[in-house]
Parts: sequence; structure tokens; C-alpha cells
Amino acid sequence: MKLYDMVKAPNPRRVRIFLAEKGIDVERQEVDIPSGQNRQPDYLTRVRRGVVPALELDDGTIIDESIAICRYFEALQPDPPLFGSDPLGIARIESWQRRIEFDGMINVAAIFRNTAPHFAERAAPGAAPNTAQIPAMAERGLSLLPGFWSLLDEQLADTPFIAGPNFSVADITGLVTVDFAKWVKQRIPDDAPNVQRWYEQVSARPSATA
Repeated sequence: MKLYDMVKAPNPRRVRIFLAEKGIDVERQEVDIPSGQNRQPDYLTRVRRGVVPALELDDGTIIDESIAICRYFEALQPDPPLFGSDPLGIARIESWQRRIEFDGMINVAAIFRNTAPHFAERAAPGAAPNTAQIPAMAERGLSLLPGFWSLLDEQLADTPFIAGPNFSVADITGLVTVDFAKWVKQRIPDDAPNVQRWYEQVSARPSATA
């Protein structure tokens, strides 16, 4: 199998961290999104949506979306369980994973895609038709991020990791979101000490460098 990757992009990094936590090695092929390599015919014949990450199985099957890829590997190798191991744990992890995506990552992405010069006519991801940036979407993302930091800080006041006592895919998404926010000059605020404590802890894990 082969993982279509981009070292600097946040969503492929989620998969790399997940694989590192599992101890799974997968062949990787770099795809240069800023130059538009993901929109070239040779890539689109494999990955129709033109997104990364994408996992190509030995029979040619393509799985895109980072969490779908992670779930595939979780099913292949359940230990250590990063999506939970009991009904309540699974539900908590799924809940926080989604909250971080919707309240954090999507807002950071809105800021980035609607302000980055090399995405001036490519504000939509992947092989979507050319799409102009909308400055108001970046402004809205900025206005919503304080609520994300507050939500996360409140949750981490009583638990070492986002969804409970154990490191999970929710922490991976959280870590990647915090680092992605730096791209748009947004950092953990001073009034979120629990987030800062957690961030230092998860950043020190060997998988964080994947």
C-alpha cells in the first residue's frame, strides 16, 4: 500500500502521528499541494478528489480523508486502541474528535485558505473548481477560535488527555490543530493554561515528530 502525503500539511500529519503511535510503517509519496501537483491528471486518475492524505491499497482501492484512513488501520491493528475500547470511551473520543474538527480545525482552515496568497483562487480544497477567497470567512474563523480555546481548556482541567485518561485520536487532532493555528499567527492564549500543559505533554511524544 502507499500513502499519498504532504509533510507540511496538517491532515496528512494526523495520519503519520497515528501510524507512529501504532508502530506501522507505510510507503509514502509526497504530493506538492501549493504547486498544484494534486490537481494534475496523473494524481487525479488515482485520487479523484485531489486531496491528501489518500491511502492506495494493493488492489488499487483509494481511501481518502485522514480519519477514515486512521479507522482502517485501527481495524487492522487494534492495539493500542486510539479510538477507544469500550462503548463510553468510543463515544467520548468520537465526540471530542468531532468538536475539535468543527470548532478548531475548520476555523483555522477557513482563516488560512482565505488569506494565504498561493490559495488566492483555490480557497476550496483538493480538485474543487477554482474558488475565490472570501475575507469574511477568515474573519469569522478568527472570531470563533476564542470559544475553541475556552472549550478545550475547560475539558482539560480535569483530565490528562482530551477524551479521558488515555491518549487518543482526539489528542492527535488537537495537537495538529494547535500547530496548524500557528500558520495563521494564532497561539494558545494565556488564559488557557490547561491547554498549554496538555500541548507540552503531547508534543513531547515521539510520534509528534512524524
